Amino acid sequence: MSDKATEKMVMRASPDRLYDTVLDFERYPSWAADIKQVTVVERDDEGRGTLVSWRAAAFGRSTTYTLRYDYSGAPQVVSWVLDHGDITSKLDGTYTFESAGVDSTEVTYVLEVELKIPLPGFVKRRAEGRIISTALKELKARVEAGA
Repeated sequence: MSDKATEKMVMRASPDRLYDTVLDFERYPSWAADIKQVTVVERDDEGRGTLVSWRAAAFGRSTTYTLRYDYSGAPQVVSWVLDHGDITSKLDGTYTFESAGVDSTEVTYVLEVELKIPLPGFVKRRAEGRIISTALKELKARVEAGA
């Protein structure tokens, strides 16, 4: 059974800046604490990563997964589905960027996760909190720092 989390946060950055930052996959290790390595495996005609391989810290070890990105709702929506994962059987998500005034954007992050191995609920919730922290809080720090 998969778990689904949704979180929203307002950030002092334009929707376009957030979209560009989220798609700059190779730079994630410089600002997202648990992301150790990112490799863009395939790109579309616009140069956007369509198949991206990730290595991240998880549960005291390293995990790898490959995500397939969909830009049909771009630049307001970026979504992905799991192509392959070593400990995940589902890791599907969406970023949605909605203008919230002058140079502010409400970012909605949705993630649905299913693990191949059973874990206690409190461990899953802790992992979910770390993923959301990276997805929103560290993203906010990155774009608001002007990096």
